[in-house]
Amino acid sequence: MGSLENGSDEPLTPEGRLFLQKEMNQVIYCAIGMKQPLDVDALKLAIQSCPMYTHPRFCSLLVRDSAGREHWRRTRVEIYRHVVPVHGPVAEGLSDEAAVNKFLADLSTDSPGLMGDDKPLWDVHLLMAHQCMVVRIHHALGDGISLISSFLAGSRLVDDPEALPTIGPSLSMMKRRSDGGGEWWKAVVRVLEVVWFTVVFVVEFVLRTMWVSDRTTPVSGGAGVELWPRKLATARFSLEDLKVVKSAVANATINDVLFGIISVGLFKYIDHQSPNAVREGTRITGVAVVNLREQRGLQELSNMMKGNPGLRWGNKFGIILLPVHYSRSFGDPLEYLRKAKSMMDRKKKSLEAHFSYKIGDMAMTFLGAHVASLLNYRIFCNTTFSISNVYGPREELTFGGNPITYIRATTSSLPHVRLQNTRASSSVVSRMKSLSGLMWGV
Repeated sequence: MGSLENGSDEPLTPEGRLFLQKEMNQVIYCAIGMKQPLDVDALKLAIQSCPMYTHPRFCSLLVRDSAGREHWRRTRVEIYRHVVPVHGPVAEGLSDEAAVNKFLADLSTDSPGLMGDDKPLWDVHLLMAHQCMVVRIHHALGDGISLISSFLAGSRLVDDPEALPTIGPSLSMMKRRSDGGGEWWKAVVRVLEVVWFTVVFVVEFVLRTMWVSDRTTPVSGGAGVELWPRKLATARFSLEDLKVVKSAVANATINDVLFGIISVGLFKYIDHQSPNAVREGTRITGVAVVNLREQRGLQELSNMMKGNPGLRWGNKFGIILLPVHYSRSFGDPLEYLRKAKSMMDRKKKSLEAHFSYKIGDMAMTFLGAHVASLLNYRIFCNTTFSISNVYGPREELTFGGNPITYIRATTSSLPHVRLQNTRASSSVVSRMKSLSGLMWGV
C-alpha cells in the first residue's frame, strides 16, 4: 500500500487525538446480523460503495511527525486487507448470539492489532457460520452518529432497493419535544432552571474529575480494569412492553424506562453477588454519552460529508453523570422509573454535556492530549458504569442485498461496566421483536 502525497497530511482533531492516548484508546465494535448466508464478494462491493469507505478518514494512515504529533495521510485502500472472512463456528457449543458475543469480547483484547501504521484504522470480520458482519473501527475516526450515518448511507430499504434509510426521531416526536408554554414567566423559569442545574451539575462534574469517587461495590471498575479479560452479554426487551411501562408514568420516555431497568438490574446483581455488602442509599454513578449535534436526516448528513468531509464528521459529544441510589426494594416497581425520570428531567435542563465537551476541548488545546486523557480517565475511574445509545433506522434494511436482522454496537478500553443500546423504531422492531443492548463486564 503506497501513501499519497505527504503534503496533504491533515492534523487530527483534539478529540481524535484524545482517543489515541493509552488511557482512552477506544475501539468501536458493531455486530450486524444478516438474514441470508454471507456472500464475501457482494459484501466487499457493498463496502467499497459505502460513503464510509471513500471518506478521507477511512482512506488515511495514522502517522506521526518528528514532534510526535498525529496526522492523517491519504493512502490507497486495499479491500482484501480490511475484510477478513472467518470460516467455521467461532465458538463450539454456543448459540449464534453467544458465539458472536464471545468473538467480540475476544476481539476487544486485540485493539493493538488495529493500530498498525500500514493501513487505515478499521476492518470487517465476516463470521460465515453465524451470518454476522463485525465492523471494528477506531474511535479516532469518528463517533457513533458519524459512523452509523455513514454506514446506513450505504444500505438500502428492503421495500425499495434504491431508497436510503432514515434515522433519528420522527417529526411527531420532535414536535412533542418542542411543545411548551408561551407565557413569558414560564420562559424565565426555564432559564433559571437551566442556570441552576448547570451550576450544580458542573460543580459535581469537576469534583468527580478531581477526587470524589463512588464507594467500592461488586460492580466497581477502576484503574486497570480495562485490561482484564472481557465478557459480553446481550439483553433484549420488547418495545411494546417498554411502551406499556412508559405509559404508566406521565411524560416518561423509553430512555427513562431503560435507565430504570438498568438501575434495578444493578441493584439485583449486587444483591446476588454480595448480599448485605452495600448500604441502603449508596450512590452508584454512571456516565452517559450525549450527542451534541443537531439531529439531522441521513440523506442530508451524507451529502454534507461528500461536499465538505470535515464539516460535521468526527467526534462531537459530551458526557453527563447519571447517579442512582442503591435500594433493596420499592413497594411499587414503578418507583424505579419515577426516580429515573426525575433525575433525567433535571439533567435535560442543564448544559452539563456542553460544558464537558468544551472543557475537554480546552484541556486538549492548552494542556495537551496526555493531560486531557488523564482527566477523562479519572472521571471513568471515579464512577461505576457507562451507558450510551444511538438511533437506529426506521425501516427494514439490506446491505449488499442481504437483509439486516440486527445491529449491536459497543466500545472497549474503559475502566467500567459498559451498557449500550441500539434503538430502532417500531417498524423495524416489529420484525426483530426486541431492542438489543450490549453490556461489558469484567
